[in-house]
Amino acid sequence: MNLMSPVLRILSRRLGISVIVLIGVSMLIFAIARVIPGDPARIALGPNATDDQVAAIRAEMHLDEPIVAQYGYFVADVLRGDLGESLYTNRRVTTDIAEFLPATLELVIVAGFMMVAIGLPLGILAARHRGRWPDHVVRVLTLLTVSAPSFVWAVILMLLFSFYLPLFPVAGRLNDSYDIARTTGFLTVDTLLAGNFAAFIDALHHLILPAIALALSGIGQAARLTRANMVETYDKPYIEMAQAFGFFPSRIARRYAFKPSLIPSLTIIGLDFAAMLGNAFLVEAVFAWPGLSRYGVAVILRKDLNAIMGTVLVIALTFLVVNIIVDLLIAFLNPRIRHSTRATS
Repeated sequence: MNLMSPVLRILSRRLGISVIVLIGVSMLIFAIARVIPGDPARIALGPNATDDQVAAIRAEMHLDEPIVAQYGYFVADVLRGDLGESLYTNRRVTTDIAEFLPATLELVIVAGFMMVAIGLPLGILAARHRGRWPDHVVRVLTLLTVSAPSFVWAVILMLLFSFYLPLFPVAGRLNDSYDIARTTGFLTVDTLLAGNFAAFIDALHHLILPAIALALSGIGQAARLTRANMVETYDKPYIEMAQAFGFFPSRIARRYAFKPSLIPSLTIIGLDFAAMLGNAFLVEAVFAWPGLSRYGVAVILRKDLNAIMGTVLVIALTFLVVNIIVDLLIAFLNPRIRHSTRATS
């Protein structure tokens, strides 16, 4: 109970802030989407539509009313769980999001796992051997990964491992020969639920290259931050005392140096993970990955107002959820935060 009480206070405070942020994001994007040049009704109907048809669509979307009234209609619809109809797909925006979001989440989750599973050990390795060849190799590799954006790595990986060395598929999520029921939208999960292990391997095969392309920058960032924080921690007196007592270097790195160094790194790793949702659209475009980020770019180019708002709100909500989880993890790892929260309450 002593642990859960401050954690619940942190959670309630972060939830309150998140609601305010969501309202601010919705107002900002709503205003920006309205001032972008171009009539969404005319774009949706095409150049051959009559003025009466365009006027009817504008009235249906409340575009002929003041922007404050338009925002009021939007908020009322959102509170009912209705994001409107997409002029791009002629379907409900909620239906589109339900179809495209799992693909992006699957890609981002696998990329995030790679970022943590590869980046943190590389940072630990570099810190343990600072000034020696493993440190130099890791620093060069991480510098390369953070120097190029994800879409550049996507093109490079595709050229190397799909064309010159045809080891991985070029595009898509699953071979057309497999007919898998979409239960969760995560194909690696749905193929296992269907009991089709061959389809699971194929889905994983399609997932590896885009996930690596999306994760490489985060891997470099995580490794560099972990190394920098652990190098600073190694200069602390308690580390010197542990070394004087003859503890194994691996134990010192794992138990006494890594955990304190993880706390500042965790915030940046969480932000990088959440930012992958927005950065995924170029990787999805290169690999023809049918995800929400690619859908978001398409609806922006067509000024599909309902779809733009729905996509941005979902990405913002996911970003906020990840930040809340990171804050809770930091509070769990750092007792000073829990005690300071308890003292101020």
